[in-house]
Amino acid sequence: MSDSDLHSVVYSKNVVEFVTVASEYCGLIEKAGTIPVEQNIKTLQKVLPLLYLKATLLPEIEKLLENELEKYVSELDYNVLQQRWLEVLGEYDSYYEVFDPDIQFGEEMVTASISENLLDIYQDLKNFLNAYSLGDEEIMNDALYDCVYHFEDFWGQRLVNVLRAVHKLVTDKVEFPTFNKAGSKDDVQPGKGSPEWLDRFWGTISDEE
Repeated sequence: MSDSDLHSVVYSKNVVEFVTVASEYCGLIEKAGTIPVEQNIKTLQKVLPLLYLKATLLPEIEKLLENELEKYVSELDYNVLQQRWLEVLGEYDSYYEVFDPDIQFGEEMVTASISENLLDIYQDLKNFLNAYSLGDEEIMNDALYDCVYHFEDFWGQRLVNVLRAVHKLVTDKVEFPTFNKAGSKDDVQPGKGSPEWLDRFWGTISDEE
């Protein structure tokens, strides 16, 4: 693949739009406990289907580098964020799963965890975003390759599973404990969930910032 072809792939419209939505999703996951959980869940109800759609539009590409890419989300990072979600969701974290890839045709009832599903998606997306933000187009290509592969093999199924549970929480108008920091200055604002590098990419950050 030539440099021009590589550039046109990693900065293509579908990829950049996916990066934007993935960044918004990761921002919501990281805000657990700092904004009202009802607000967070309602936003996830909108972001999750969009994330799935944008992932299906990503191009099929080939891996370029021999070495595996660095993983940026540690086990500690994962566990800390999952614990935050467990705390804000409380008794509503668990739900009965109607589809489990390992027990497709069995009669056994499977209990799943919203917080675990959300963090499984987050882990792959955050690793992708961190690698993509480096600006090295070969690394960006392989990060995209890994993300698409993991979407098809793992986190895409987690997404459609947890969306059902999120939908139920929203439509049932579940009232969660009010121990989170509602009204915090760190509230997520529309279009403000992006890391600084993506704001610069879109040209929405001033020189003074």
